[in-house]
Amino acid sequence: MSGRPVPCDIAELSTLFLFEKLDADQLERLCREGRVEEFEPGPVYTEGDPATCFFVLLGGTVVMSRRVASDEVEISRTSQRGVYAGAMQAYLSGPDQARYKGSMRVTEPSRFFVLPAETFASVMRDWFPMAVHLLEGMFFGGQNTQRTIGQRERLLALGSLSAGLTHELNNPAAAAVRATSSLRERVAGMRHKLGLIAAGPYARDALETLVEIQERTAEQVAKATPLSPLEASDREDALADWLDDHDIAGGWQLAPTFVQAGLDTDWLDQVAAAVDEDTLQGAVHWLNYTVETELLMNEIEDSTTRISHLVDAAKQYSQLDRAPFQVVDVHELLDSTLMMLAGKIGSGITVVKDYDRTLPKIPAYPGELNQVWTNLIDNAVSAMGGEGTLTVHTAHDRDQLLVEFRDTGPGVPAEIRDRIFDPFFTTKPVGEGTGLGLDISWRIVINKHHGSLQVQSVPGDTRFQVRLPLTAADTDTDTDTPEESS
Repeated sequence: MSGRPVPCDIAELSTLFLFEKLDADQLERLCREGRVEEFEPGPVYTEGDPATCFFVLLGGTVVMSRRVASDEVEISRTSQRGVYAGAMQAYLSGPDQARYKGSMRVTEPSRFFVLPAETFASVMRDWFPMAVHLLEGMFFGGQNTQRTIGQRERLLALGSLSAGLTHELNNPAAAAVRATSSLRERVAGMRHKLGLIAAGPYARDALETLVEIQERTAEQVAKATPLSPLEASDREDALADWLDDHDIAGGWQLAPTFVQAGLDTDWLDQVAAAVDEDTLQGAVHWLNYTVETELLMNEIEDSTTRISHLVDAAKQYSQLDRAPFQVVDVHELLDSTLMMLAGKIGSGITVVKDYDRTLPKIPAYPGELNQVWTNLIDNAVSAMGGEGTLTVHTAHDRDQLLVEFRDTGPGVPAEIRDRIFDPFFTTKPVGEGTGLGLDISWRIVINKHHGSLQVQSVPGDTRFQVRLPLTAADTDTDTDTPEESS
C-alpha cells in the first residue's frame, strides 16, 4: 500500500532519536533520497513481500503482527514517535533479509519517514562500517549461539532423563536378579522334597491328588489379590494355628507365604484330606515350594514387564523409530514423559492426571511436544521444591486441544510474568538453568504447531496452558522469534 507523499523536513528528522546525532549533510542526504508519506488506516506492508523500505514513525499508531498458519497474531502496538520497522536488515546479505518478517498496519492516519532499502543499506555501510560488522556478528553469532545452547539444553535434559531412566530400570532389574537367584534355590529344594515324597509311603491316588492340588494352587497364586494389612494378619494367625494344630514344623514361617498366595485354611483342609497324618508335613512343605516358586515367577514377570514398559516409554518419548510429523494421542506423549521424569519428580510430589480421553488424535511433531512437556513439568517441579501437587489436565477448548500443567508452587511474580518466555531469562540459580526452556517451548508451540502458550499464576496455583489445533495447518513457519518494531 502506498502512502501520500509530503515534503521532507530536515528539522523534523533531526528530532527523532534515531537521527539526532547526524550532521546537516547526513540529514540532507536522508531527505534527498528518502521521503515522508501519509497512510490512511490499513496495511502498510505485508509479511513475505519484498522488503523494499525502512519506515520510521513520525505520528500515528502502528500495529505489528506475524502470520501463524491462517491467523494473524498481533506482536506489538505503539504510538511512540521514532519507532522503526520494515527492511531493518537490508545491510545483511541473503534472501531471508530481502522480505518483510512481519506485517505492519496503521489504525489511524499516520506519517512515516520512508527510506528505500538500498539507501538504508548504503547509508549503514557508508556511515557506520564498524557498526555494520558488529551488527552482522551479533545477528549471525546470536543465531548460532541460540541454536548451540538450544542443543545443549536438549542434551542436558536428555542426560537428566537418562539418569532417571537408569535409576528406574535398576529397581526392577535388581528385583528380577534377586528373584531368579531365589527361584533357583526353591526349585532345587522342590526336587529334593519330591525325591523324599517319591521314596515315602504315599499311595498312587494320594500322589495324583497332591499333583492336582499343586496345579490348582499354581492357578490360585496367579489370581491372588492383595489383602489389607488387618485381613492379612488375621489370615496368617488362622493358618499358623491350623499348622500348629496339625504338628507342621515352622508353621509361623509358612503362613505368610500362603497368605501372599491367597491361600487359606480351606486349602489346607484339602491337602490334609488327600494324605494321611504321617505324610501331611512333607506334603505341605512340598506345596510350599510350589507356592514360593509361583510367587517368585510372578515377581520376575512383574519386574520384566516394568522394564519393558520403561523401554517403551523411552522409545515413545524419544520418537527415535517414528516419523517426525504424525497423528498422535497427546495422552501417550504425556504418559511417556511423566514416566521418564518419575525419578526427577520424586515421591514428595503427587501427580494427578485429569485427562479427557474423548479427545481426538492430532497432527503434531511428537518428539518436540515431548520436549515442551519436559520443560513445563521440570519448571513446575522446580517451583514446588519437591513438595506439592502437579495436575496434568487435557480438554477441548473450542476448536483446539488444551494441555494444562498446574502446580501448587509460590507462583510467577507479576513483574517477571511478561519476561519468562524471553531467551536466556531464568529465575534458577546460576548453573541450574540456561533460560531457554520456555523460549524453546514457545517456538515449538507457536511457530511449529501454530498453537498458543500462556501462563496464569497466583500463589499456590500456576497454570501453563498449551493449546494446539485439532487439524494440520496448510503452511508451516520458521522457528524464529517474531520480530518487533524497535
